[in-house]
Amino acid sequence: MEKTEVEQTVAELQKTADDAVIYKAIGSLLVKAEKPKVTEELVDRKELLDTRSTVLARQEERIRSQVKEAQTKLQEDLSPISQPSS
Repeated sequence: MEKTEVEQTVAELQKTADDAVIYKAIGSLLVKAEKPKVTEELVDRKELLDTRSTVLARQEERIRSQVKEAQTKLQEDLSPISQPSS
């Protein structure tokens, strides 16, 4: 969600003139800022969000793999119990 907001803000900033008056939200205040600086901050923020997203995706995949391995091992360990003895 935050990534989408950043992308939309960068897109809107690209549409504005370089000398346009830009205000940046800091808490509940709006502070006048320079367009190039705000754009750079937003691009950096987007890159950070992309990196975090990639890391989280890798962690999720690793955890899914570990759960699958544990499930398989548990099924193998329990299979002799569930087989009827002759």
